[in-house]
Amino acid sequence: MSISLVTGGAGFIGSHIVRRLLKDGKQVRVLDDFSTGHRHNLAEVERHIHLVEGDIRDPDAARSACRNVDVVYHLAAQGSVPKSVDDPFAAHDRNITGTLNMLLAARDAGVRRFVYSSSSSAYGETPTLPKVESMKPDPRSPYAVSKLAAEQYCSVFAYCYGMQTISLRYFNVFGPRQDPNSQYAAAIPGILKRMLRGERPIIYGDGEQSRDFCYVDNVVQANRLAAEAARLGGEAVNIGCGERTTLNEIIRLINEHLGTRLQPDYQPPRAGDVKHSLASIDEARRVIGYEPQVFFAEGLKRSIAWFKENL
Repeated sequence: MSISLVTGGAGFIGSHIVRRLLKDGKQVRVLDDFSTGHRHNLAEVERHIHLVEGDIRDPDAARSACRNVDVVYHLAAQGSVPKSVDDPFAAHDRNITGTLNMLLAARDAGVRRFVYSSSSSAYGETPTLPKVESMKPDPRSPYAVSKLAAEQYCSVFAYCYGMQTISLRYFNVFGPRQDPNSQYAAAIPGILKRMLRGERPIIYGDGEQSRDFCYVDNVVQANRLAAEAARLGGEAVNIGCGERTTLNEIIRLINEHLGTRLQPDYQPPRAGDVKHSLASIDEARRVIGYEPQVFFAEGLKRSIAWFKENL
């Protein structure tokens, strides 16, 4: 049986992909150094997977993890815009050097498909909505630069070595098991954590910034489709829902769900954050047959239920 490798499999999105692959009857290997992922995310499935504890920047760990692998789902990354602004080198090292190291290991191991988790941050503050893959990238943070550069490496490995690679540009993923203490841009778990405690949610800016919030099940589906799609050659496609919601609207909806009237605590905007984001998903439909299954209202309802039970 062929092996599916999930780097960063102990993280938020990675742990969802691991569970889906196991449900599909796949043999799953996880490479994670637990710098941002959590062991408890894998606790209920750990005996069903092969866990390699190691760093994606370590050539030996990467080679060991890629042995006999059919598909690499590469999610391991430093995912915080504010952290990248504070320490650009760390973002470069983990997101660019780490991805290059995994690509080399995958190439040398004869891996069939390399599915890279990228980011909509590549588009930056470009005012045009929705964001289309043909637009000129305009990254506005070291994190965004690092994710875009790693995309380029995936494309170059397809061109130079004939590897089948694809980059999935995620638009603000949210859902169960997302770390409420994380600075990652999706914002929802941090808002939920405070509101479930009866505390005012903190908003950086005026709350009118909007995002294409994408429930995690859609991202899991996109990864599965990308692994099985017809031959790929380094494409980058948007993964979102094609709808956008403001942070103020999210707080209104959560108040409605919880029966509360908590007002936002507005703070100064954070460096590197973009104002508006919305995905065109036409290219993802064409290349991998992607179609969102869970839209924002339903995803928020599921997330509130999970956080109420688990916080």
